[in-house]
Amino acid sequence: MIIAPSILNADNLHLGQQIQEAADSGIRRFHIDVMDGHFVPNLSYGPQLVSDFKKQFPDLTAEVHLMSNNLPDLLPAFVKAGSDLIEIHYEADYPNRIDHWLDYLKENGVSCGLVLSPDTDIKVLERYKDKLDQVLLMTVYPGFGGQKFMEEAADRIKAARAILPDLPIEVDGGINAQTAKIAKEAGADVFVAGSYIFGRDSVAKQVAELTSILGK
Repeated sequence: MIIAPSILNADNLHLGQQIQEAADSGIRRFHIDVMDGHFVPNLSYGPQLVSDFKKQFPDLTAEVHLMSNNLPDLLPAFVKAGSDLIEIHYEADYPNRIDHWLDYLKENGVSCGLVLSPDTDIKVLERYKDKLDQVLLMTVYPGFGGQKFMEEAADRIKAARAILPDLPIEVDGGINAQTAKIAKEAGADVFVAGSYIFGRDSVAKQVAELTSILGK
């Protein structure tokens, strides 16, 4: 089981400190939400943040969740910045172009993931499964904070696991002590946790609690 804290929920004025605290607690992967103000209405980080992250924390994994349909411009920029894993949305381009971008990431030595929003049919994974290093299932609608884990998410995770018996399945949205258990039992093995990690007590305490929960 892998916990990938979303730095979107960290304190931007103390971001490096909070990343270090999570790393000291055993976290090796961090989820970087990139929102472009077009594909989703909010704005967040750019390639410079990834570059700074890798300079400061070269041994940690920068997982970029690219919520954008401007892939021709942004994908090369985030590859150049040093992203270790980039996840693109199925809904961001035509199906044949998704093939192109997955190949592009592979050719440039970057691990690739495909993101499915809640209304996208899980069956689309069949087409891309041999090209993917990971799948990310949104358990809320992308681009909006404060949403609750969707009840139908567990069935979608199970359906994805049936198609992808050996591929990591990540879940993102509304992950807490209760929903992490639901997602794990359904077949997920990578968990994006934002406010649960960075928005409560100490980061170390929250990482320890979620690690304990997922370890059972």
